[in-house]
Amino acid sequence: MQPLDFITTARRLATASRLGRPLETDLRRSISTAYYALFHCLANCCADTVVGSAGSNRSRPAWNQAYRALEHGMSRRRCENPNLMARFPVDIQKFADFFVFMQRLRHLADYDPDANDNRDLPFSRLAILQIIDDVEAAIRNFNRVSLRDRRAFAVYVLLPVRNN
Repeated sequence: MQPLDFITTARRLATASRLGRPLETDLRRSISTAYYALFHCLANCCADTVVGSAGSNRSRPAWNQAYRALEHGMSRRRCENPNLMARFPVDIQKFADFFVFMQRLRHLADYDPDANDNRDLPFSRLAILQIIDDVEAAIRNFNRVSLRDRRAFAVYVLLPVRNN
């Protein structure tokens, strides 16, 4: 799975039209799909930087285990920690902030049937397309960060933090 393929799908859902306007369910799924672009970007980073990328002599089962080890809740909590996140480059910090924001939006989109009525979700096509553009930019900027820093971030979101 390629994270940017999720972006393509999210855009398609946000622009799907029935009588000129996408269905609310399409807009909700586009938000969820955009979040999963971020999540799979991070899972891919964890597996590639900890076990090895496709061109390396890696164990496929170990790579899959590292990929699947990423947990939504723990990753969010790590990304929300300003003291520890300050250790990372700005593009990783921005990725982490957006990861937290998108996870919250995804929860609203997927689980709150009243989110649109309460205006908790940006349920306009233009607002969602802007969010999708921002997710794509966050992924591209994250992937430009040095391998050393992405590896450190992968270890940070995957493993327990010990203070001594």
